[in-house]
Amino acid sequence: MFITPAYAQAASGGDSMNAMFLQLLPLVFIVVIFYFLLIRPQQRRLKAHQEMISNLKRGDVIVTSGGLIGTIKVVADDEVRIELAPNTEVRVVRSTISEVRAKKEPAPANDSAAN
Repeated sequence: MFITPAYAQAASGGDSMNAMFLQLLPLVFIVVIFYFLLIRPQQRRLKAHQEMISNLKRGDVIVTSGGLIGTIKVVADDEVRIELAPNTEVRVVRSTISEVRAKKEPAPANDSAAN
């Protein structure tokens, strides 16, 4: 007497597809947001870091990920020798370089001979 009978509704084919699509829509939206807010900027930073590392040359002032600031003396395949102070050189792995502070400009042409 206190319990009312419950009647199940018949599911039709079109309604179930719409319901499934509406359930998946928030998940797709979350994936798109993660891509544009997290994945894409990280890929850009990684590409810029790899380009910076490939363009290192002698004389550049760099900062390592450990916080050491020095001038590049020798560039090898996978490591760089930097001078931290006079007569103090350290070898570091190229991937640990986090920033190039000052790039060495190419030597100017000798224009004094033309004058």
